[in-house]
Amino acid sequence: MTEPAMNGAQVLISTLVELGVDSCFMNPGTSEMHFVAALDRVPAMRGVLALFEGVATGAADGYARVAGKPAATLLHLGPGLANGLANLHNARRAHTPLVNVVGDHATYHKQYDAPLESDVESLAGPMSGWLRSTTRSENLRGDVEAAVAAAWGPPGKVATLIVPADVSWLEAPTPGPVTPVGPRPRAVDGDTVEAVAKVLRSGECCGILVGGRATRREGLVPASRACNASGAKLLCETFPANLDRGAGIPPVERLGYLAEFMVAQLEGLEHLVVVDTHVPVSFFAYPGKPSYLVPEGCQVHVLAGGEDDAVGTLAALAEALGAPADGATLQAAGRPEVPSGTLTAQAAGAIIGALLPEGTIVSDESNTSGLFIPGETAGAPPHEWLTLTGGSIGQGLPVATGAAVAAPDRKVLCLEADGSAMYTFQSLWTQAREGLDVTTVIFNNGSYAVLEMELSRVGAEAGGPKARDMLDIGRPDLDFVSLAKGLGVPARRATTCEEFAEALARGLAEPGPVVIEAVVGRIF
Repeated sequence: MTEPAMNGAQVLISTLVELGVDSCFMNPGTSEMHFVAALDRVPAMRGVLALFEGVATGAADGYARVAGKPAATLLHLGPGLANGLANLHNARRAHTPLVNVVGDHATYHKQYDAPLESDVESLAGPMSGWLRSTTRSENLRGDVEAAVAAAWGPPGKVATLIVPADVSWLEAPTPGPVTPVGPRPRAVDGDTVEAVAKVLRSGECCGILVGGRATRREGLVPASRACNASGAKLLCETFPANLDRGAGIPPVERLGYLAEFMVAQLEGLEHLVVVDTHVPVSFFAYPGKPSYLVPEGCQVHVLAGGEDDAVGTLAALAEALGAPADGATLQAAGRPEVPSGTLTAQAAGAIIGALLPEGTIVSDESNTSGLFIPGETAGAPPHEWLTLTGGSIGQGLPVATGAAVAAPDRKVLCLEADGSAMYTFQSLWTQAREGLDVTTVIFNNGSYAVLEMELSRVGAEAGGPKARDMLDIGRPDLDFVSLAKGLGVPARRATTCEEFAEALARGLAEPGPVVIEAVVGRIF
């Protein structure tokens, strides 16, 4: 029997699958219905439905970070894309490989300026490292190949492919073979490695700042070897996309969020070697304070950039310095004791450190309530830490969702601030629908505490009652237990250390999604 002809949507999905992109996080609309229908023709593509586009884009980010390969999204026209832009911003900052498929009106329909008509390309451009609109079904397969190749990078990119509705429904040519794609990092020349090694051997005060792919175990080991062989200080970017940490992994000092902390961490450095990240700058501008935080007189040396083989270059640097193969510092194992009494942010951090299982993926958007958690979990069994790379809140729950899709055999722990949780709380519905193994801790302090701190730091007038009311998310108080249950996820509230330890132990031991509302006081 002759196989029926394929339409554009079927070619699109089958091409993605052939290139290894087999998970698509979506919130589709009318213009994408042929894509949705094609899922039954191409069963190898897993479709994951989100109730909000910001959940879809954030989940695709989390999936790709953990799976180590691109995810896809499917968004509806310009407004749907606009709803997902914040987490596309975070994905862009994480250098996440992501194929962002956006439907558009049929090519002949756009001239009529229908209510949902918009300039999709202009909306997509700022968050996309690659952008193309396909206007002919016969071009679709090649455009999908180009999008996947662009997403891989290196560095990884958000590759946006705009697909008009008629391109999806029209018959497309029978697909031919595809060209396999993947990351092909550039080797750094030996002269650059030797020049940096010479600086590190100079006896002057040096630091190595790692980010990107260099924050995984395979990058941290040679970085630690190089630092131990040269006496340099090992530092890490403030918000790494993936940070391997815990017992047996080289510890690394993350740059602080506050500029004052960064200045203190960098003080005295005469040379700063940068690997797959940017030079340190202040997160925001503050009156009378510097934005560029590299110490005056300190020379910056770029060892490897985003297109380079950061891990291989660090290994070459360690060899150039004569560092022994076993010369890395490894984090000693150790857990805090479980405290008792009233639950505080610090006590919650100790309990998490005491109970964190080996291999856990932690999606961290705990913000001010999470200040103590890194220290308390430093000696826990090896685990993977995903952070808020672009600073646009509403990332934690979606990233945890995507991570759980990518690694169904691992526990995912989401550490979430109360204000940030409300941006993409719909993630819990997707977790329940997909049966994802995510334990979410929501730290409820009843405020945008970080903004209370920033109100004074930016030099604004002392906040009066109207100003402070805009930073208070009480009145009415948020009931996260009821909200979670309404989305199909079991939940309980903890106000004491005993309640939190019991709830967390149960959540980490049992499969499936669960929410723990940790009622903690304000730190600031």
